Amino acid sequence: MERLQNNTKKSSSSLLPLGLLNFFIYGTMVIFAAFFQLYLQDIGLDKLEIGSLMAIGPIVSLLAHPFWRYWSDREGNLRNTLLIIMIGLLITIQFVFKVNTFHMLYFSMILLYFFQSPLLSQTNSLILGYVEGAEQKFKMYRLWGSLGWTFVALAAGPIIDSVGHYGISLLFSVMLIIAIGSTLLLPSIKHTTSTPWLKTTDIRRTLHNRYFIAFIIFGMFVSIPNAINSTFMPLFISDLGGSRLHVGGAIFLSTLFEAGAFTLLHRFLKQKITYLMGCITLVSLLFAFRWSLMSVATTPMQIILIQVLHSVTFGGFFYVGTRLTALFLPRPIRSSGQAVFAFALSGLAGVFAGFIGGWIFQNFGAVIMYKTGMILTLCGVGGFGAMWYRIYKNGYSPNITHKEP
Repeated sequence: MERLQNNTKKSSSSLLPLGLLNFFIYGTMVIFAAFFQLYLQDIGLDKLEIGSLMAIGPIVSLLAHPFWRYWSDREGNLRNTLLIIMIGLLITIQFVFKVNTFHMLYFSMILLYFFQSPLLSQTNSLILGYVEGAEQKFKMYRLWGSLGWTFVALAAGPIIDSVGHYGISLLFSVMLIIAIGSTLLLPSIKHTTSTPWLKTTDIRRTLHNRYFIAFIIFGMFVSIPNAINSTFMPLFISDLGGSRLHVGGAIFLSTLFEAGAFTLLHRFLKQKITYLMGCITLVSLLFAFRWSLMSVATTPMQIILIQVLHSVTFGGFFYVGTRLTALFLPRPIRSSGQAVFAFALSGLAGVFAGFIGGWIFQNFGAVIMYKTGMILTLCGVGGFGAMWYRIYKNGYSPNITHKEP
């Protein structure tokens, strides 16, 4: 974690813009996540083209994250770095909504993801700098972000519909401008970095752990269908005759109980590897049940109600997965393991989801897409179950003997 130093005295009232910044940053992100696919459909793109555009985000992020971290470390000013990212995103989004060929749209999306993908991590680093590492204060400001994501998702649909074809562009830009204004109201903050960059030797040591690699592979079987749903659920609602209000309602319900789910998981889950392996197996089975329900849904309202399961499935899967990553690996390489876990189950899964999900949706429809997702998830369930049984019978301790030169 970055150790940040601020020479400016800060009062609680002076950090009100920090809460507003987080609210509007997350609000901006949910507008893109929930409604951009519908815009692409409105301008004539098919499902495979939409999926391929959404899939390039995780690829671009591989370059964007280290670039902006290097820039932030070199400049030593998190606020200014975040301002550059947001201004770049604001300019880029105008090109995205103005281009009239697929190739230009693809190029514009690469630029958009270059600025968008590090936005949340840079914002979190900025928050940690202002609250000086106080966990409760950080959670409070993160709550502002959760509220922004949840309530903007619900309100944005009718607003976009009332404005018309380019309503998403206007609302996205307005939210981002307010976030930029909130950032300008914050006092300047300097930082120094004490956390080293990830080492390739640590990554290689992580990849030598057979249990962890099996865990990642089975996790991919579960994560890809979830990423498919995140990308194509708005289009499925639209195909069933739903409006943007229905899409916003589905996002609203999917995140409304997320904070409560994380709180319960943190309080009651035992930090024991067999127990956690059993939990992630059951959560993955619930994922499969969720995709089974989606495959037989015939109305937008049914999809909205099914989204309530998101808090338990997504929240449970990634919370337990993070805990298991720490237990599978010895302490010196746990940060590398968490990076591999996040890249594979969030980034790489999103790439596969965009192309595979788009191809299935385009050629066979949403029902087959979700049934395929159910089958993939059940493969992950079987793998997790086998891992649980093996560890239950033979025990497990991280391999700490292998070292790289």
